[in-house]
Amino acid sequence: MVEFLEGLGLSPQLLIFVISMVPFVELRGGIIVGLALELPWWEVLPICFIGNIFPIPFVILFGRKIIDWLGKTKLFGRFVARYKLKLAEKSKIIKKYGHFGLALFVGIPVPGTGAWSGALPAVLLNMRIAFAVPAILAG
Repeated sequence: MVEFLEGLGLSPQLLIFVISMVPFVELRGGIIVGLALELPWWEVLPICFIGNIFPIPFVILFGRKIIDWLGKTKLFGRFVARYKLKLAEKSKIIKKYGHFGLALFVGIPVPGTGAWSGALPAVLLNMRIAFAVPAILAG
C-alpha cells in the first residue's frame, strides 16, 4: 500500500493532509499512513490535525443545505432519512451536554467518531459555528 501511495506523485506531507480530510478515515488514517511512510511523528501529528480540521467549518456552514438537497433526490433520499434518524439517536449525549458533549463525542477513539462525525450533529442541531468548531477541536 505504501508503494501505491508513494506512486501517486504527491509529497508525503500533502498525502497525509488529504487523507486526514476524508470522512471516516480522518486523522487516524492520516497518522497511520504518515508513520508507514516513515515520516517523524512530530511532523505527522500537526499536519494530520490541520488536515482533519480544515473542512469542518465548511461542513458546518454548508452541511444543512447539502443534506437537505441530497434528501430530496431519488438516489440519496432514503439514505439521508435513515442517516438523520441514526444521527438523532447518537446525538443524545450532545443534546444533553451541549458543546462539552460534542467534544466528548468527537474525542471517543472509536470508528465513526471524529471531526466529520461531530460536524454533522452540530449541523443537524443548529449549533453556531463559533461554538461547534472549538468543541470539535477540543475533541
